[in-house]
Amino acid sequence: MELTWISIAASLAMGAGAAFLFIFAVKRDWMKNIEDAKYQVFWSDKQDEGRAKPTQETADGSQSKAK
Repeated sequence: MELTWISIAASLAMGAGAAFLFIFAVKRDWMKNIEDAKYQVFWSDKQDEGRAKPTQETADGSQSKAK
């Protein structure tokens, strides 16, 4: 029973900490323009797509039969 109370207290403390962090971030305008960050991540993924996932032809040097 003691572990139950410890886990309840820990979960309440984590929830209160998350709520405090969210309120602090909103008041400091950290979430003023989150769309800009989304597009920065999106376009960086698009640019890295060719380098991160090579085609089968470039990976092993084989020629595709569709050509």
